[in-house]
Amino acid sequence: MSELLVKRIYDPPAPEDGCRVLVDRLWPRGMTRARAAVDDWLKDIAPTPDLRRWWDHDPARIDEFARRYTHELDGNSAVDRLQLLRRENERVTLLYAAHDPRVNHAVILRDYLTRLDGRTP
Repeated sequence: MSELLVKRIYDPPAPEDGCRVLVDRLWPRGMTRARAAVDDWLKDIAPTPDLRRWWDHDPARIDEFARRYTHELDGNSAVDRLQLLRRENERVTLLYAAHDPRVNHAVILRDYLTRLDGRTP
């Protein structure tokens, strides 16, 4: 599988990003499509609206949020689409709009995919 990076969409695109995949359900405020330089937008891989509202980016809830989000990812067909992109590209960068670089769903998604890589077929 390809290397997985996580990057805020408001940071400038770079050649080393590889395939740039937006993993937010909503398009980021103030971001033009040209400036975003997104190769794919996987809305359905983002947390459900109910889960996102419950979490409200509260760092105190990150562990429970991660557990619930991981549960949502199990069986989500968007994960299969992302895995296909990973097989087709050397590097995939997961793009998110949240302010905190450590407390966001893209980090949890990266960790989830990394764990999947360790599974044997």
